[in-house]
Amino acid sequence: MPIQSPHFDPPLSIALVTSQVHPDVDDDDHGLVAALRAHGIESAPRMWNDPSVDWSAFDALLVRSTWDYFQHYTEFLGWYARIAELGTVIVNPLPLLIWNSDKRYLLDLAKLDVPIIPTTLARGVELETALASMSGEVVVKPSVSGGAWHTVRGRVGSAEFQQALASLPRELDYLVQPFMPQIVEEGEWSLLFFGGVYSHAVLKKPGSDDYRVQTYFGGTADATAPNPHILASAQRALQAVAELGHRDQAYVRVDGVVDAGVFRIMELEFIEPFLHLRAHPPAATLFAAQLAQRWQTLRKPEAAEA
Repeated sequence: MPIQSPHFDPPLSIALVTSQVHPDVDDDDHGLVAALRAHGIESAPRMWNDPSVDWSAFDALLVRSTWDYFQHYTEFLGWYARIAELGTVIVNPLPLLIWNSDKRYLLDLAKLDVPIIPTTLARGVELETALASMSGEVVVKPSVSGGAWHTVRGRVGSAEFQQALASLPRELDYLVQPFMPQIVEEGEWSLLFFGGVYSHAVLKKPGSDDYRVQTYFGGTADATAPNPHILASAQRALQAVAELGHRDQAYVRVDGVVDAGVFRIMELEFIEPFLHLRAHPPAATLFAAQLAQRWQTLRKPEAAEA
């Protein structure tokens, strides 16, 4: 059944929170901007770390492309604190965004029997100790990261891998995971949900001679329908997040890979996921309707008095 959502007159004003990496509205989000406008919601991009922005001037904030937050993590958490002090509505909710900003949340999911990529957490100064009991190919990535930042892959014990490890900043915490060849052989799934409702999925594959699925590394993403067990596994992961206290989930991308018939979670993206809206245009309409419904009580004070 379609979501029954209001039309705002005068319009609501929302900020699409961006970054210096991508200060404007991403091409993939243009359909969302148009769908929001159809509900009387006007949006404008604003960089999270632009000190000139008056966040209180907006009815609400929608985090979209803060694709550098992991490089400025302390400052980003400070920005979250400022938004909390202002009392400005933000989607997703701040406690969920903060929990999701550090990938050690995977260990929380594992405690609730959600299949994840086997993960070991290690301080940067303890990486060699953590790897001493491991073998084969592994991937090492910061627990707060994105876009393959400071991520290395290699065979434990090889000279090349040791050299790559030596280049990693030791002040960070890292996740150590076995390399999953299924990413190269079969692809990585991304399933999109809005307001808890499944929307669409894409199957991402890396370019030749690479394992990273991001498009700027030559990866591809094609709209593909997941089979029922993949969808059910993604929904179970989101149920676990709710069990951890984060029940309000406005939008999320669930990333995972099928390993011996088991869908293993690689990442849950509640902060700034690329939503693959152009791969499935109706998703923009679904998301905009869901946002309009949750914002139906919002109104700027001057508009309410008019």
